[in-house]
Amino acid sequence: MSRAPLLVVAGEASGDRAAAAVLRHTQGATFGFGGQALRAAGAELVGDLRHTTGMGLTLPLARAARLVRVFQRLVALARERRPAVALLVNYTEFNLRLARSLRPLGVRVVWYGAPQIWAWRANRARVLRGLVDRLCTMLPFEEALWQARGVDASYVGHPACEVAALSRREARAVLALTERASAIAVLPGSRPQEVRALLPAMLDAYERLRTDRASVDGRVFLAPSLDDATLAWARGLAGAASLEVVDVDATAGIGRVLPAFNAAMVASGTASLECAIADVVPVVAYRVGLVTELGARLLVEAPYVALPNVLLGRAAFAELLQRDVTPQALALAVGRALDDEAGRAACADVRRALGPERTPSRTVARILDSWL
Repeated sequence: MSRAPLLVVAGEASGDRAAAAVLRHTQGATFGFGGQALRAAGAELVGDLRHTTGMGLTLPLARAARLVRVFQRLVALARERRPAVALLVNYTEFNLRLARSLRPLGVRVVWYGAPQIWAWRANRARVLRGLVDRLCTMLPFEEALWQARGVDASYVGHPACEVAALSRREARAVLALTERASAIAVLPGSRPQEVRALLPAMLDAYERLRTDRASVDGRVFLAPSLDDATLAWARGLAGAASLEVVDVDATAGIGRVLPAFNAAMVASGTASLECAIADVVPVVAYRVGLVTELGARLLVEAPYVALPNVLLGRAAFAELLQRDVTPQALALAVGRALDDEAGRAACADVRRALGPERTPSRTVARILDSWL
């Protein structure tokens, strides 16, 4: 008996990898929207996330128009192919609208990676409750939070914990890093706006650290979700700073080689948690435009931005936001991260907070299989 097709949507780089990991434990036809990782896992995609990545409360008109076309194509294909279930990974605003369109078609919805209602717009829980059959959370405290709001939610584990990481020595050999120097990862984000807003200050901070310290090495990591123009601009900037660029593998991500580093300058998001899991002390930066900043000040309720701090419920790692994202402040925070053992201890606390080892991709795949 043939299986009904699976619809999958992941609009961001981390979600693309997480969804692809799930697909490696499933069988049958899959179609949807995502990036290089999902394509490599065998999914038939109607669009590429590199053409639609945006950040904040506004999107450039061209990208918004592409998203509308992707949405319309997905709904049309869902009507035509009648998937039994949809796997929707993060990408909240798009996926909420899609789930609403899938409901009348009788498509089951498994949502992987809960909307951050603990940070802002808690009313989304009420909307999601009527649209989702199963919610798989990536952070342990989210399970009870969503269950209390009437959603069938379970903590499956964080995808970053599934990565088969190299040892520090092995990772440094792969990246050709100086064996005994302090190593700094520069992770400016997976969206074009993030990279353009953060990379100049991060590179300036790295140069200050290299001048002040006897032995410092580093690498700039560029995400596969970035468009060609942003990649070329970032490579030029890194080259001018004499800092080598590493193109992140769409499927493997950065987790395998992260243990090479002692500390990281990292855009707020999944990568900050990946760093802490890998025992790399993150210094988290976030900078958006004025309109988005004003909107965030009105809406955001969480006391912390960095996921490791949210998870621990304390300011364990430095957060530099908006006008505080300066080369001086970044260099000072990274210097402290390199010298202070408190950051390393906080990384261990993050791993403990995530709980016993889990394989979320297998767990999510089993849930899907029960409906396929």
